[in-house]
Amino acid sequence: MEQAGDGREVCGAHVRATISHRRPRKPRLPPARAGLRLRGAMEAYARARELIDAAHAADPARSADGRAAELVYGERVEAWVVKLEPAAAPALRLAARAQHLERWLVPRASFPEGKAGYLTWRRSLYTKQAERARELALAAGVPAAEAADIAVWVSKTGLKTNAGTQALEDAACLVFLENEIGAFAAQHADYPREKFVDILRKTWKKMSPAAQQAALGLALPPAIAGLVRDALGGT
Repeated sequence: MEQAGDGREVCGAHVRATISHRRPRKPRLPPARAGLRLRGAMEAYARARELIDAAHAADPARSADGRAAELVYGERVEAWVVKLEPAAAPALRLAARAQHLERWLVPRASFPEGKAGYLTWRRSLYTKQAERARELALAAGVPAAEAADIAVWVSKTGLKTNAGTQALEDAACLVFLENEIGAFAAQHADYPREKFVDILRKTWKKMSPAAQQAALGLALPPAIAGLVRDALGGT
């Protein structure tokens, strides 16, 4: 036994054993360093956005305002994601912006005609776009786990079960209803009314209740609104 200076007896072996078994405290990141890390993450997201937009800008198709059609589409999808989920994570916003990423490189005509050819083309696009989005995110410095999430969402994996995937699907459906359905109808003027109604019914079923509610608030042209009413009447 060791004798303490104040006359108390202390078991030195016990004290040393107790100290040696204490778990070291995890050092807290100083506020300045935490701020630097956050700023670095935000810079990575900004760089990823720039890379995605640069890829979109190469699309030869142009929108009415003269900008690349892919870029306009990505902006619209992201805008709807934010409307439905104002607190959307940066990675989810990047995934939304990456919709149709370099789609113009794989034209529909490069696959066989018919429904089977169309589905094969679409699956090919999902795979290519997801991998390209992941690649650009990593190049910008986005953490690998988040880049992998972006790829999952862009690939439409886990629809109805993965919240991020569903958010992108909701936004894409709303863009279709708000901005594209008129041109789609004009392009397929040979379709019977029943086919348009069936397309709208399938689109509606892909959407979450929140997205469906948002769709009901869209100011649609009278003819399109009539088709939507018919579609909802059969759901």
